[in-house]
Amino acid sequence: MDKDVSAGSGITTVAGRLALGITLLAFGLGHTAVIDGVSAADAGSIAQYVGGVALFVAGLVALREGDSAGGTAFSVLGALWFTWAVSDSASGNEAGLFLLLFALVALSLTLAGGDQLGQGMYGLFFVALLLMAIASFVGNDGLVKVGGWFAVAAGAVAWYAATAALAHWPTAIPRRAAGRGVTATG
Repeated sequence: MDKDVSAGSGITTVAGRLALGITLLAFGLGHTAVIDGVSAADAGSIAQYVGGVALFVAGLVALREGDSAGGTAFSVLGALWFTWAVSDSASGNEAGLFLLLFALVALSLTLAGGDQLGQGMYGLFFVALLLMAIASFVGNDGLVKVGGWFAVAAGAVAWYAATAALAHWPTAIPRRAAGRGVTATG
């Protein structure tokens, strides 16, 4: 495997991805109801301080360091997490609209490019938010749980990306050149 750790190896990116990973894991696990007695409301303080404040600060530091992609992602996501954490319980349609707008941000971050782990993380997060938005509009608890699992997967990818940069683990999937490994027999 390729040991490409240049993408996301800066300490600000590592800190941002750890904060996002922790927040996504708490948010996702709270929505899956897989842990007895843990609900989405229990993720509120993590979302407010780790996902909101810490991620926003990491974004500002990244912007100051000249990392416009990481700075934009972390500061915008930090503001959204903080807003989600401090908002009062909204109706299904209000929550659905917020999640849908939040999903569009995740989609923009996915399409912006970057390293494979970052695109995977934001892509999974987009699916999670989209499913939860639809679930809020139609009142479907099953979709909320599925969205929660996508958020857990996104959190695991974020955690791996940060840990991989620190531990110098592989961060890129090796690619084969077109036509290599295939031989024609006649």
